[in-house]
Amino acid sequence: MIIGVLKEIKSGESRVIMTPIEAGELVEDGHKVLVQSNAGANAGFEDSEYTAVGAEIKENMKDIYEASDMVVKVKEIEPIEYGLIKEGQIIFACIHPAANREEVDALIKRRAIAFTAEDTHRFGSPNCEVAGKLGALMGVHYLLSINGGRGQLICGIGGAPGAKVLVLGAGIVGKGAAQIVSSLGAQVTLMDINIGILRHSEEIFPKNVQTMFSNQQNIKKILPNIDLVINCVKWPKHREDHLITKDMLKIMKKGSVIVDVSADVGGAIETYRPTSHETPTYVIDGVIHYGVDNIPGAAPHTTSIAYAASVFPHLRAIANDGIVEAVKKDGYLRRSLTAFKGVLTHEETSVIQNRPWKTPEEVLGLIDCNYLDYVPKATSTKEKKKNIK
Repeated sequence: MIIGVLKEIKSGESRVIMTPIEAGELVEDGHKVLVQSNAGANAGFEDSEYTAVGAEIKENMKDIYEASDMVVKVKEIEPIEYGLIKEGQIIFACIHPAANREEVDALIKRRAIAFTAEDTHRFGSPNCEVAGKLGALMGVHYLLSINGGRGQLICGIGGAPGAKVLVLGAGIVGKGAAQIVSSLGAQVTLMDINIGILRHSEEIFPKNVQTMFSNQQNIKKILPNIDLVINCVKWPKHREDHLITKDMLKIMKKGSVIVDVSADVGGAIETYRPTSHETPTYVIDGVIHYGVDNIPGAAPHTTSIAYAASVFPHLRAIANDGIVEAVKKDGYLRRSLTAFKGVLTHEETSVIQNRPWKTPEEVLGLIDCNYLDYVPKATSTKEKKKNIK
């Protein structure tokens, strides 16, 4: 198989989905790896490192699309790429399909075979861990008065206590955030809806981390005393309520900070809107909002090493075994199938965008297969399937 690695074009994005390590492994497997020139440069991987393991360098994305059976990248497919996609071409990227109707239109129209990478992680994405930890550091940064904040130091000093931090969600992202701010000496409240997760958090975190059940009443109770909120809750896209509403900003301290790592428009933080690394913050009712929706892009070297290694088994399985065998063996890869030769195969997207869809098992002829790896659904957003004739 010919696998093409694209250079990221989203503003502020410097990660690469494949380092020379993974490229070399695919070449050893007998595949051809094409890498767009400087695809890994901003993450610390030079073209010469790719050619040293047998990969070939192509000058632009057009060359990659024209020559590749499978095209891989970190972030979404951008409009400039739509017309380059070939029928039957495999696309592996963080598509975020439910939030990107135009992108889904293009994938279906071009009859691509698209996998949305964020749904493929059996043990959680390294991007999530980086986002939680780096998002916490961004919150620490913006609490300082020179960055617009109220001048609160995250750690305490003699005679003055440290910042009070609320972390919403105790999954991989939330635990990463809590680890950072607690290690810096903050007084941390970690909220979740799962008692088992909260018990585990009590065991693994120091005594400056306390846990509470996550609901709006508990949040309202403590919010007036909070300096920094870090939202790590992946909000179901069909829900129309919020954990922190616009009205609740009025009870927060002026110069306090909200870091919305989850970056869901209309999600847990009602006032969230996406921002960029160039212009990362905005202020509503005196509360600083940090809304960058690709936080890990600020640490591309570290993130790329971990992320490339985590998705590589999927890319290798597709290349070595073909799509059908690969998804039979790995339910996480199967559930990530988003579009297949003109058919939508992603349930959450069908609900949010009111589109007809088919399951991956249907389009791949696996309904009666007795050897499938069954895994949890990627989202709680679901609806009775609408048939495509």
